[in-house]
Amino acid sequence: MSRMRRWTGWAGPLLVVVVLLGIWELYVDLGGADPLVLPAPHAIASALYTDRGTLWSNFLVTAQEVVLGIIVGVLIALVLSIGIHFSAMLRRGVYPLLIASQAIPIVLIAPLFLLWLGFGLLPKLAIIALVTFFPVVVTTLAALETVDPDLIKLMQTLDASRLEVFRRVELPASLPGLFTGAKLAAVFSVIAAVFAEQAGSNSGLGYLFTIADSQLLAPEAFAAVAVLSAFAIAMFALLAVAERRALPWAYQPKGDTA
Repeated sequence: MSRMRRWTGWAGPLLVVVVLLGIWELYVDLGGADPLVLPAPHAIASALYTDRGTLWSNFLVTAQEVVLGIIVGVLIALVLSIGIHFSAMLRRGVYPLLIASQAIPIVLIAPLFLLWLGFGLLPKLAIIALVTFFPVVVTTLAALETVDPDLIKLMQTLDASRLEVFRRVELPASLPGLFTGAKLAAVFSVIAAVFAEQAGSNSGLGYLFTIADSQLLAPEAFAAVAVLSAFAIAMFALLAVAERRALPWAYQPKGDTA
């Protein structure tokens, strides 16, 4: 029954995608748009197959940047979240700066990172971490603030230290928020990687998109976008599966005592 329900849940979105692709195909084929500007889905599919070797090699570069950037961003976010949670002074002094950091347009600051840190992997990790750490901080702090106060009082009556309360009650309660932020970061990280590669790189899907777009190779450019989108969706889905495996209690139906 659950398997049937799962297939039913996928059928709706797949049907919508098929319908949208069909409308897109007819719109271009009937002359609604110049194929040099908006290629038809069949042209993009052809580019995905024809240029699969180039797409794969550049995908590996972008994937490495994204995965490492997310790891760095999540680690920074976790440290900041814990520090802000423990220190009201740190919350007043640092949290507004974290918000301000997200108001800086990445398109403008990405070239500066390249000038400061060179044209290797480091500036790209810095750009991705800058974009990804904030949603993790926000969701983790929100989860920490919703911890049941009765559980904290119970631990205090058992003479638990502040650190023990955090380790046994608050940290487990913050994990759903941490995963939620990580899933958001997985989507944002792909956008950040593209900006980083467009600012200065000789490989990666963002670089490939820029080259294809400048040469009016619209199918190839859209193929790079399709791979980036699929990668972001795959990371989101993997994190969702990992969350369900790591935190089964968070998905237990309310009132289910089994």
